[in-house]
Amino acid sequence: MCPPEYFAVSYAINPWMHLDDPVDTGRARRQWETLRATFAGLGHTVHTIEPVAGLPDMVFAANGACVVDGKVLGASFRHPERAAEGPAYRRWFVEQGFPVVAQPRAVNEGEGDLVFTGRAILAGHGFRTDPAVGDELAELFGLPVISLRLVDPRFYHLDTALVVLDSETAAYYPSAFDDAGRAALASHFAELIEAKDEDAEVLGLNAVSDGKHVVLPQQATSLAAQLTAAGFEPVGVDLSEFRKAGGGPKCCTLELR
Repeated sequence: MCPPEYFAVSYAINPWMHLDDPVDTGRARRQWETLRATFAGLGHTVHTIEPVAGLPDMVFAANGACVVDGKVLGASFRHPERAAEGPAYRRWFVEQGFPVVAQPRAVNEGEGDLVFTGRAILAGHGFRTDPAVGDELAELFGLPVISLRLVDPRFYHLDTALVVLDSETAAYYPSAFDDAGRAALASHFAELIEAKDEDAEVLGLNAVSDGKHVVLPQQATSLAAQLTAAGFEPVGVDLSEFRKAGGGPKCCTLELR
């Protein structure tokens, strides 16, 4: 995770960002601390990276890389406002002693669009990540890659439209995908939970699952009920300040596998 020391909405590069709706920085810090404490309370270890001045979206650590089996594919950002985040995150992984930290060839925005299912990697494209990243993923991780086209600009990253709950189960917002993407997801997962409009619209799918607990925006009440019915334990947190920049619990969290 990256502390929100410099978090702000100082430019607009997605439909959620509005320069006339400023961030309450104190509230954002409290929300972020609550998220970190929630992970720690569930038994997870949380590492932090030093934030860099001038990079307000660096708080969205999920975009910094994709990590599987200790190997790291670094990020390369679509928008110049975020370009310097990629090298900052790669330096952190090198300093932490990760043995493989690969320089990206294609544009990819880390776990924003690259989602590990336990058996494959889902690779979202259409707004940020280049479809060509699939070759890099297969080469580095030796896993099947399932390419998914995103079609709704509100759900510009895959992690805003889908959360893998365990190796057989995911929750998703069908309207964010084209027909081929919906079919591919149905083929890969034994069970798919369809999020309602009102839950998708509060970024309820921008969530983190450890296979049992699902940390998600507390405003996604119907989705929480669906998760409970499916045997998971939803843990709601309020990250409404980060939603002003199009983010939620998952955006703030890069998983180190």
